[in-house]
Amino acid sequence: MPDAPELTEELRALEAELHHPGVDCPRERLEQLLHPGFHEIGRSGQRYSRNTVINYLSTLPGPTALEAADYAAHWLAENCALLTYRSVHQSADGTSTQAALRSSIWLKTGSQWQLFFHQGTPAAA
Repeated sequence: MPDAPELTEELRALEAELHHPGVDCPRERLEQLLHPGFHEIGRSGQRYSRNTVINYLSTLPGPTALEAADYAAHWLAENCALLTYRSVHQSADGTSTQAALRSSIWLKTGSQWQLFFHQGTPAAA
């Protein structure tokens, strides 16, 4: 198992693909990244299925205004890790909105990591 800093960087990079950091994330890649059992509880408290998330993310035109920081990964089991971080959306005028604390459970299936669960919780800006 990689140590925590290596694990944090590996999972941060995978999570960032879902944020569209300046590049498109095609449907095929989303299907690789999201575990077949994936589900999400959004910042709003709404539940989302894997298909709903893939359909939404695959239609985004490019980079989002999401900024994320304070990533930390922790092993939960041999092939299971928790990634936590903070995020905010930057509006066109530079105002930070929709601050959230985020947590993701990643499972290593074969040689690749897949996101199994994601949750966003409203946070103070």
